[in-house]
Amino acid sequence: MQKRNLSFWEIWNMSFGFLGIQFGFALQNANTSRIFETLGAQVEDIPILWIAAPVTGLIVQPIVGYFSDRTWTKLGRRRPYFLVGAILSSLALFIMPNSPTLWVAAGTLWIMDASINISMEPFRAFVGDNLPERQRTLGFSMQSFFIGIGAVVGSLLPYMFTNWFGVSNTAAEGIIPDSVKWSFYVGGVVFLLAVLWTVFKSKEYSPEELAAFDKADKAISTINDEIVDKQKNIKSQFKIGFGMSVIGALFSGIIYFEDLTKELYILFIGLLIAGILFMIASQLRKKQVRNGFTVIITDMLNMPRAMKQLAWVQFFSWFALFSMWIYTTQAVTGHVFNTSDTTSELYNDAADWVTVMFTVYNGVAAAVAFLLPVLARRTSNKFTHMLALCAGGLGLISIYFLSDKIGLLLAMVGVGIAWASILSIPYAMLSGSLPSNKMGYYMGVFNFFIVIPQIVAATILGFLVKEFFGNEPIYALLIGGFSMILAGILTLRVQTQRKINISEQN
Repeated sequence: MQKRNLSFWEIWNMSFGFLGIQFGFALQNANTSRIFETLGAQVEDIPILWIAAPVTGLIVQPIVGYFSDRTWTKLGRRRPYFLVGAILSSLALFIMPNSPTLWVAAGTLWIMDASINISMEPFRAFVGDNLPERQRTLGFSMQSFFIGIGAVVGSLLPYMFTNWFGVSNTAAEGIIPDSVKWSFYVGGVVFLLAVLWTVFKSKEYSPEELAAFDKADKAISTINDEIVDKQKNIKSQFKIGFGMSVIGALFSGIIYFEDLTKELYILFIGLLIAGILFMIASQLRKKQVRNGFTVIITDMLNMPRAMKQLAWVQFFSWFALFSMWIYTTQAVTGHVFNTSDTTSELYNDAADWVTVMFTVYNGVAAAVAFLLPVLARRTSNKFTHMLALCAGGLGLISIYFLSDKIGLLLAMVGVGIAWASILSIPYAMLSGSLPSNKMGYYMGVFNFFIVIPQIVAATILGFLVKEFFGNEPIYALLIGGFSMILAGILTLRVQTQRKINISEQN
């Protein structure tokens, strides 16, 4: 028993919602630092204000994944989460540019990112649920295509409103320009409509059908057996939790007594809390308690080997991306255009050019989305991902040496190639290692290795830029570039087994 091949347009419909999701992310990524700085944030404070987004994802995604694995309604398994997240995200997009103070903007970012995560997380599992393995690379590439298109238009919106429609891109001190406001309004509408298209134009297999597919798949059956066997690791879970707690408490004390940057508390207090949760879960399991909490915490230890290896690749890839999203505006305005006056025309023109740069890398990602699977078939997923990440790292590093607008756009070509690969190939490599009854949960846990590097970046980049680089944000991009190249090298050590389909054996 096998899943049927879906047509091109069926895959198109099930991926179309990512167009709207990426509108939201593009507006958030390209404009949040600008909004924070306009509302009075100092450059060293911006990373900690961004912390809301990754922390929210860390909490929301595995929980949404866990419950979506266990959901079945008239709308299906994943689609109810698409819809709820889209409604909440659209409302947040309307509120964000009208924030009267810095802390209102930071709180709205938290709500907006939580809502986007509610919609986004099940989309990854949606591909694993609906497509046979031979079509999953195409499915994730289709998502990358829509992410690229949505991000192109979303990132370009402030520039379009200013240069095509004459909407002002400047405003009084502490006021968000109208070009940014109208961009967020359009993004909110597009987000909701695109997700609605997927909700009503797609179908899902029932849990019973998915279980039958897994039963017929010997490789997936083996994975299920391995996960069940690993449920016995109660002592190991307690020891790991205890170690995490000790490290978190120790470094939190060092930060306090040495009066180090307070943002570091987030990283190590978070480690302390995670360790405590591991210990609590182990003690509950010892008493034969099995509930959502114990399953969510315990299955983090039961990840398939390929997922653990991909975790390091994701960590260094997303550390680089987060450094770019936080610091590109400040690096370009300060290092390339030599201005920090947020009320000046030069600053705002440079900030608008950053949105064009982001448009270019997203446009490149959309353009190469369907070329990467072709290269992967002729070489391998690992080799293709390594090349793409190295291209992205070199693109980020090159910004340090550039002094003109066209050169900045060329640097983004490499970033765009890396972005297309990051959004598709790791998921294609991972999906074959996951059973359907835990697809949503493990896709949510996989998000940890997107979120944790963002938390690390948000807690240490501000410290590094301030203490070692004289508040010069361009050095954060250099760190990001080398991090992405390291991620590419680590890709080569990932070990995955390609399952052979019955149709391919005949």
